[in-house]
Amino acid sequence: MQVLDGRLRMLATGLAVAMAGVAAAERGAGGAGNAEGGRLAGGVGDDRVEASAVRHASAADSSFARAEAPTVFAAIERAVAPAVARVEWLPEQPVQGTVFTVRVLPDGAELARVTGEFAGEPLHFEPGDDAFTALAAVPVDARGELTLRLVVRTAAGRVERREERIAIAPGDYRHERLTVAPRYGGGYDEATLARIRRESERVREISRRAHGTPRLWEAPFVRPRPSRITSRFGNGREFNGQIQSRHTGVDFAGAVGAPVHAAARGVVRIVDQFFLGGNVVYIDHGAGLVTAYLHLSEATVAEGDTVQAGQQIGKVGATGRVTGPHLHWIVRYGEISVDGLSLPGIQQ
Repeated sequence: MQVLDGRLRMLATGLAVAMAGVAAAERGAGGAGNAEGGRLAGGVGDDRVEASAVRHASAADSSFARAEAPTVFAAIERAVAPAVARVEWLPEQPVQGTVFTVRVLPDGAELARVTGEFAGEPLHFEPGDDAFTALAAVPVDARGELTLRLVVRTAAGRVERREERIAIAPGDYRHERLTVAPRYGGGYDEATLARIRRESERVREISRRAHGTPRLWEAPFVRPRPSRITSRFGNGREFNGQIQSRHTGVDFAGAVGAPVHAAARGVVRIVDQFFLGGNVVYIDHGAGLVTAYLHLSEATVAEGDTVQAGQQIGKVGATGRVTGPHLHWIVRYGEISVDGLSLPGIQQ
């Protein structure tokens, strides 16, 4: 590898010098033209002017070559040096509004660390037996392709930057018409809108801070209710004749008082009563992942509690904006809402 590095640096320096030579030739041609014009006009000292121009060009172009050689070297190294890792993702074509798994596998080098970004959210890679893995989230309105950006560091100190284009599959989302109590149908007064905004910002802050929490969860994830699903993620929603939102959670059937369980290990960040969500519990699972449990009749945990996968955290209710008793379950990766049924290992 050292021999390859030496040859690449020599090639990079040669290319940079050649680029400098082209620049010098162009400037020299311009200077010669000016000098020739001076001679035709009967000017004095044209040879001295031309020699001075060449000296200045040589010094400038030498500096240019020294400055640009590392950049040219880096570009050549990326083009010809062997890759240190293979990248794969499952499923191969993620669906709008879902999470998927990214795997970075060693390819001829021992990997020390992997970082990355997808759809504006950082990725949290964990080392495993054969690969570094992380969850990534697809926004529900994503179209076409999105770019996965990775930085792979080897144990020997090499850094490889990768970009992969990932094709996104469309989700199968429908439109729902619902009837709720008039006070939840829209047209809210300013005080109510201000409350909704405060509660929304509080939730967004929890989601952002989850990127700073170490990963607490382990697959497989647990369904919060074993009951049937009454409304799936991603459907458009019309309340009392007014189109207001997309359904950013999964609804599970349940009678008032039926148990609700944590989807994975995590720390309870919010236990409160929201205008739209009613009685809510928000759990930070770390590495960017948050789950929320809305419309509860009762919460059975407190803020700051650490809960385990499958632990009861509340009871089904009909609080907030509802058509009847049920659990509204939300999953977010950072600030991206996703279908909780796409979490690794969860029972469908």
